[in-house]
Amino acid sequence: MERRLDQMIDIPLSETIVSARDWRRLAVHVLLAGLDVLLIVAGFAFAHWLRYDVRLGRDIYDPASYRYLSAFYPMIGAFTLTLIVTLHIKGFYRLPRSANWFDYARVVVGSVTTALALVIIGMFALRLSTWSRLIMVFVWVIVSAVLILSRVVLSAVVRAGWRRGRWLDHVLVVGNRGLAKQVMAELQYSEQHGATLIGYIDGPPDDRNDLAQPHEQYRWLGHFEDLSNILNHRRVDQVIVALPFWAHDRLPAVVQLCRRYNIDFRVAPDLYELSFDRINIQRLSNIPLLNLKKNVIQGWNFVIKRAIDIALIGLAAPIWATVWGLAALLIKLTDPRAPTMFSQVRVGRHGRQFRVYKLRTMVPNAEALKEQLRVKNEAEGALFKIKDDPRVTRLGRVLRKLSIDELPQLYNVLKGDMSLVGPRPQVPDEVAQYEPWHYRRLEVLPGLTGLWQATGRSNTTFNDMVRLDIYYTEHWSFWLDVRILLLTIPAVLFGRGAY
Repeated sequence: MERRLDQMIDIPLSETIVSARDWRRLAVHVLLAGLDVLLIVAGFAFAHWLRYDVRLGRDIYDPASYRYLSAFYPMIGAFTLTLIVTLHIKGFYRLPRSANWFDYARVVVGSVTTALALVIIGMFALRLSTWSRLIMVFVWVIVSAVLILSRVVLSAVVRAGWRRGRWLDHVLVVGNRGLAKQVMAELQYSEQHGATLIGYIDGPPDDRNDLAQPHEQYRWLGHFEDLSNILNHRRVDQVIVALPFWAHDRLPAVVQLCRRYNIDFRVAPDLYELSFDRINIQRLSNIPLLNLKKNVIQGWNFVIKRAIDIALIGLAAPIWATVWGLAALLIKLTDPRAPTMFSQVRVGRHGRQFRVYKLRTMVPNAEALKEQLRVKNEAEGALFKIKDDPRVTRLGRVLRKLSIDELPQLYNVLKGDMSLVGPRPQVPDEVAQYEPWHYRRLEVLPGLTGLWQATGRSNTTFNDMVRLDIYYTEHWSFWLDVRILLLTIPAVLFGRGAY
């Protein structure tokens, strides 16, 4: 008979153990907060220098109106304390280590705005002397900029350390079936999560046959009943539970143990080919019924998204038209007899086929050579990708790296075939290889960029790409589109995963 987890430990599960890891985390948080205090004070001092010494903005005609920095000390103290507390409340010091600059910017800008508004309201309530309103604007801009920049720099340093095997979280996976193996493969072969896989423990006894032998591919650390001993004697920073749906009755025990040892835990949902992120909950007597929400980009949402696409293209026309023209000229100069444009049939919304336009980056007979190169395909599923594709020209590699070859698709957007943001359109022979659940990505207009381009670009597997596309269709909002467009910019500039 299987023993209960709470019978295998000497200390009650309700008692939380404080470990060296917890003290390290606290020390890091204190150091980051101390760094933020220094940056806030320095930013305020720099804003004072710009306003009162450089006299940036409206000139100060009355010498009596000049204020020394010491006059601002009470305000600096109140603003610094309020901002640190606000950042803490908004979760700035709890953001995941893999957070990007947009995550930091969103929290910082909101916190600085809130803190500055509270300080100004307090000044008026206490009827304190007021000074130049321009310095408030300078403080808002400078403090926001230095806090965001500091996190961008720290993030770059940390990611560089990850690539050298430093500062990695040690992750334990609970489970050993298909979902667990997918989680372990992602941890083992991807550096962007800042984690290293220390091994896995079994799920239910009948799962044991899923991996032929312990230590075969991933390190087997023991059975489910050994979890308490493993957490107590090994360094484990995070536990990922990836059990099949019939074993979820074990989840409460795992959660309780993780809380006892104060270890972060995540749950990978089974049936991951479906998106359960947005649900409606109804009740049949005392029985909860879950109704999955469908694509939200329809009706007025579709009209709004279409209007935004047209407006943004119109506003940016002088920029993209100039770049498009110069790129086309370079293509023509390198090969005067070949066309500058390339068109291809793609599959769009509801399976409707349309012709997509791109700047030519390959040799003229590229399509004829595709079948010969199919054996070299490096992508999985319904994708065809070769990192060093011999059909791509020298100029084409540069245009692809910067995604300039995609600019003619703005014409497709204006025609209504595509949108600025959405799933990337695929050719008919790739769509023919879809599994049934893949077709959900065809419920919306295809786009120039999407979640998978912003997060991983060509480094993303096909199934993960489809899951991100389904997530997008169910969670669309104007601000999600803005975020994706902003995240795509550094992905394009640094050519991450593009080929």
